[in-house]
Amino acid sequence: MDLLQAMKARHSVRSYTDQPIEGEAKEKLLSFIEQCSRESGLHLQLVLNEPNAFDGFMAHYGKFSGVRNYIALAGKRNADLEEACGYYGEKIVLFAQTLGLNTCWVALTYSKKKAGFRLAEGEKLYLVIAIGYGTTGGVPHKSKPRENAMHVQGTPPDWFIKGIDAALLAPTAMNQQKFVFSLKDSAVTAKAGLGFYSKIDLGIAKYHFELGAGIENFRWEK
Repeated sequence: MDLLQAMKARHSVRSYTDQPIEGEAKEKLLSFIEQCSRESGLHLQLVLNEPNAFDGFMAHYGKFSGVRNYIALAGKRNADLEEACGYYGEKIVLFAQTLGLNTCWVALTYSKKKAGFRLAEGEKLYLVIAIGYGTTGGVPHKSKPRENAMHVQGTPPDWFIKGIDAALLAPTAMNQQKFVFSLKDSAVTAKAGLGFYSKIDLGIAKYHFELGAGIENFRWEK
């Protein structure tokens, strides 16, 4: 499974089996998380065999079950931290899908006090990603019309449409999909709308856009 296939196959999963993440899958996942930490400057951590963070009222309210593994997304506070968490978190999510693992982005329905991550001075935790072997593969989310996610004059090139379609496959908080991609010549601008975790959602969507459009076809512009 390549990343484009993983992007289409991956859906949010809240219920997991007790199969541990071990062997080659564990080693590849740890190595990739370390690589993403180096590239991003974030403090990304894989916590394994730790059931307490998802064993409280909020987790049960969120219909999570069997979660024993998760990825903590943290880093030192700066203006780009939230978008970076989304971008690199989704890189890990799709890589995990190629390993046969399932995932779910989690904002509030877990206990930070019971979780097994570590924060250095000046760092903040933004989200965690539940990970493991799901009892199901999840179901697709509904997407808003393609036209509502883009702003372009004239007929857009095929690569741009593929990028938009990929971005609409991205998971977002409450499935709000509050992002817009604009095209001028070969420059693409991506903007987040108002809403909970919209900057993190934008980072996720931008990674999807890159995969769908092909990074060789455009340049990002702020």
